[in-house]
Order: sequence, then C-alpha cells, then structure tokens
Amino acid sequence: MAGDRTGTALLVDLAAIVANYNLICAGLAPGAKCMAVVKADAYGLGAGPVAQALWRAGCRQFAVATIDEGMSLRAAFEDVPLEATPEIFVLHGLYPGTAEDFAAAWLTPMLNTPAQVGEWARFAESVGRPLGAGVHIDTGMTRLGLSPAEARDLAERPPRGVTVQVVMSHLACADEVGHAKNAEQLVAFRAVRGLFPAARASFANSAGTLLGPDYHFELVRPGIALYGGNPLVSGVNKFRQVAQLKAKIVQLHRVDTPRSVGYGAAHSITGPARIATVPVGYADGYLRSLSRRGIASINGVRVPVVGRVSMDLITLDVSRLAERDCAVGTEVELLGNTVTLDEVAASAGTIPYEILTRLGPRLRRSYIGEAA
Repeated sequence: MAGDRTGTALLVDLAAIVANYNLICAGLAPGAKCMAVVKADAYGLGAGPVAQALWRAGCRQFAVATIDEGMSLRAAFEDVPLEATPEIFVLHGLYPGTAEDFAAAWLTPMLNTPAQVGEWARFAESVGRPLGAGVHIDTGMTRLGLSPAEARDLAERPPRGVTVQVVMSHLACADEVGHAKNAEQLVAFRAVRGLFPAARASFANSAGTLLGPDYHFELVRPGIALYGGNPLVSGVNKFRQVAQLKAKIVQLHRVDTPRSVGYGAAHSITGPARIATVPVGYADGYLRSLSRRGIASINGVRVPVVGRVSMDLITLDVSRLAERDCAVGTEVELLGNTVTLDEVAASAGTIPYEILTRLGPRLRRSYIGEAA
C-alpha cells in the first residue's frame, strides 16, 4: 500500500474528482461553467494536484479563500502559458495592502466591502490599467458581501479602472432543498445580478447546483461535490467517493478474561475477543467523537471502533474475523468505498466538509487515477 513507513495512507482518486466535475458540467448544470472551489487545500486533499487534474479536464476557473492560498495555487500553474492560465478568485477579497500581490500573482479578488472596492480602484489608477474583480453580494447569509444598496451604488457610480467580471452570492440553506430561504435569496440575487449585465453570475454552490437550472446562471461553484460528499442533508449521494484513508494493524491482543480497552476504561470486554490496534488518531484528523461510534473495514468486513480514539491510535474489535484474515500488517480502511465519507461524518456527528479538512499533515497524500 502506498503511504509512509507505518503503512498509513490518504489516497486521493483524481479520476473520481474529474468524474464528479464532469457530472456537474455535463449532467447537472450543462448550461454553466464550473468554478471549482479548492480552498483549504482542496478540502484537505491537496490543491495543487487536484486543480491540475481539473485543469486538464477543462476547468478554467478556481476559487480559494485567502490570498496565500491563491498565490500557492498560481505557483502550481507556473508552467502554463499566460493565455491559457486559469482564473483564480479569492473569496475573502482584498486584504489591506495586498493589491500589488494580487496583481503580481494574477489573482482576482471578490470584493466584499466598499473599502475593498475603493482600494482596488486606487491601485488600478496607480498602475494605469484596468483591473478585473468579482463582486460578492450579501443576499441573506450575513457573512460576506456588499449589501444590495451598496451594490446598487457601485453599479450607478462604477469606479474607474475596475471591471466587474463576476457577480456572486452564497446560499445559506441550499442543503435543504425545500427551505424557503433558497427562493428568497434567488429573488434577491436576480435583482442585484441585473445591475451588472456584462458580468458572469455565480450563485450555486454544490447543493445549489442540485436545486435546478434557475440557480445555475453562468458559473456554478462546486466544492464538496467534487470531493465525494453529499451536498444535501438527505437523499442519495450522486458523487463518487474520492478519499481513502487506510492503515495497517500494528498490534493484536487476544483477550480471554474480562478487561478494559483504552483511556478511561471506556470499553469493557466480558468474553473472549481480539482487539487490533491501528496507528491513526485525532492528530491525523480521525475525530475523537468517533470513539465507540466509528466503523472500519478489513477485507470488506465491517468492524467497530472500541474504546476512545486517542492522539495516535485507535482500537478495533476484530473478533468476528478469522485469524488468517487479520494479522499484524493487515490493511484497514477507515474511509473509502466501504466506509464512506458521508457515513464517517454522520458517525462523528458532523459534516463531510469537516472530516476532509481535518485530515492532518501527518497523513501522506498519494494520488491515484488518471485525470483524463
């Protein structure tokens, strides 16, 4: 198994990411282009390799959260000719004093406040050339973005040197298909989108894409859907699993008398059992909330996590497996096709986004699949 010397590996299936991208572009939102969200290091899976695979598949727009993420991503495309290099939008917008860095890295800020608009305009004037920007409008999230009144003021008195290339907003409740706020925000977005007729519009995140074509506009912004998570709170997951977390058993205990397992003596054994120790813990992003709730798979057989998840180790009850099928060095799947991302998140009492972004740097990322 690919991985480090402990046999632990986080395998990222680039072909599955591309398949999810193609499903969105061709099947779910065929009238729109796809701005792939690769913030937080592509949700923990590696922004450089993921974005390069998507670029080879035809993706030409990417979104990150911060300027540092944007600069790192731009470096991943340093060998791409300038005329073919992708657009990289920074969702947090223009941090004070960073306009020159944005321009040098060919990053496009999503301007969120009048102050950001003013700073970008002043920088454009200082360099004597027009600069592109996105504009984020708050249609009900109350998090980032110009108010509708500020957007109208910007449209009526556009600053010299700033070209609004994209106007966007963000859905607050798209993961609940029938939530009334979705339609309310759509009405609000259409009103402000009309103020910038020359700009491309982007409204739908992964879940918003599943709300239908009324929400798609020119650019959809999938994130978790690319990485195999279900964007909706219920229903069938349409997307392929991408991440596989695997490890190897480092020790086996045969227990013949009553005893406890792990910190706090949280799990008790009353009869004969076999307990396997696996070198993954909450320092690797395997959440402590999976204690006594997590599931692993060995040769396709599901086995429970018993005792508490510790910093570096978990313990599994492998009593139901034949001894020949479970030994030191046997591979264990903690996340993958048998124990899916959505299932791990539900067992941990959280969402797929957190599971992926918590996967720690100690896990060596390996890439499989050919992104054709």
